[in-house]
Amino acid sequence: MSERLSVAVLGTGIMGAPMARNLCSAGLDVRVWNRTRAKAEPLAEAGARVADSPRDAVEGADVLLTMLHDGPATAETVRAAAPGLRSGVIWLQCTTAGLEGLPPLAELGREYGLVFVDAPVLGTRAPAEAGQLLVLAAGPESARTGAGPVLEAIGSRTVWVGEEPGAASRLKLVCNSWVLAVTHGTAEALALADGLGVDPQSFLDAIEGGSLDMGYLRIKADTIRSGQYTPSFAVSTAEKDARLIVSAGEEAGVRLDVAEAGAERFRRAAELGHGDEDMAASYFASFPDGGGPGRG
Repeated sequence: MSERLSVAVLGTGIMGAPMARNLCSAGLDVRVWNRTRAKAEPLAEAGARVADSPRDAVEGADVLLTMLHDGPATAETVRAAAPGLRSGVIWLQCTTAGLEGLPPLAELGREYGLVFVDAPVLGTRAPAEAGQLLVLAAGPESARTGAGPVLEAIGSRTVWVGEEPGAASRLKLVCNSWVLAVTHGTAEALALADGLGVDPQSFLDAIEGGSLDMGYLRIKADTIRSGQYTPSFAVSTAEKDARLIVSAGEEAGVRLDVAEAGAERFRRAAELGHGDEDMAASYFASFPDGGGPGRG
């Protein structure tokens, strides 16, 4: 590896952009690429080099980090980058690809001689901006030292759950099933309060400090009550993850009624025009016309 660790970040959306910015702040040599170049260009001010293609981004890189929409998009992008990749590059695959989407990526890693690390992250925009993501990682012991500076820059903690790809992705789906369930629970409780003419603050006051209270509930409740749905995690992406969770359950012989219903709520919210808004916009799926007092 070069004296100054070089990192190529492919995908600079809601999560990838702040991750790349933190890599720059850590003093690493950062190259970035995004399908929509305009989303990557602001990173030049942080010190990143904006590439015109995936191949240009990965030329000479020591570490490749992918944070794209899904498995197929990641595979397509890495294939485009392949001519610029060299054998032995550590690939931190952070995209939530699901149980079906991950094996083709691991196979690509083997095909191109990369050191593949299954490394999805827990957290949304704010933790990503603060470098406080929780990284769930599964990959060879040999990758841990080389990937260390990258993992330290993007997260507060890395939990290594094994050496074989898939272990981290399975844990990520379990964690996401809980995150999405809490999001929908918050959205439905506030929608019901609005429908019944109950002040949502009365609900929040009633559970305050008790075992039913939690910080994430209050974050999403604040989003709904303010009507400010700037995405920390978009509805369309949440629907994708929900369907990956349902698919994983089916493969394992586990029925996930709540996750399946949640995917449908996200679909309705997107159909009503909220696909690019924060996933708390699940709230709008409770109303036939997408209205409701929480509309911003």
